[in-house]
Amino acid sequence: MQKTSTKTLYEYWNGIRGARSAPDRKDIDPTRIREALANTFILELDEDEKFSFRLAGSHLCTAYSRELKGRSFSGLWHDRDKDALDTLMRAVTEDHAVALVTFQGTTAINTKASFETILMPLRHNGSTHTRMLGAMTAVDEPYWLGVQPIMEQRITGLRLIWPDDVAMQDVASDVATTVNSDIGYTSPVAMPAVVFGRTARRYAHLAVIDGGRQ
Repeated sequence: MQKTSTKTLYEYWNGIRGARSAPDRKDIDPTRIREALANTFILELDEDEKFSFRLAGSHLCTAYSRELKGRSFSGLWHDRDKDALDTLMRAVTEDHAVALVTFQGTTAINTKASFETILMPLRHNGSTHTRMLGAMTAVDEPYWLGVQPIMEQRITGLRLIWPDDVAMQDVASDVATTVNSDIGYTSPVAMPAVVFGRTARRYAHLAVIDGGRQ
């Protein structure tokens, strides 16, 4: 986790959940995460069984130069990454993992910026399948951000964190995979069935790590 907003939201989420796999939506107190609020969002499952923005902070809307509330979260991502993203979101909602994703956003005139995103399970009406809490922050905020909207984004790295299996100081050694942002999209290549003790599946240029609490 590189950005303060990411760390702040993760630590807050981890603190209020207690012994539960995820906190309840009504447990979230915006006044406790003021530093991260502009980069924070809540996703909800829509009628098409896809996740869309229920709430989105002002910095997110500025990066895309539009209001994100009600817009598709899945629709922001390059088509090649959508299967991997869907798998990550299932790990969050079903296995109660935390997903940490880095991506490169590109504008219409091909300027680029790197972002960090975190996704965490959120309980709603007793279920973790319909809500997620997250943050999205530019790693190095370029001067043009907010003037030139992000039009396309591609995953450059991902990590699944199992909060009940590792201490916060051990997060850096958790399962992770990073890919070059300029890599071409080629046919899947062979990879080990198990990576760092967890089953790995291949989606385009990404290795997605399956798992769950032991």
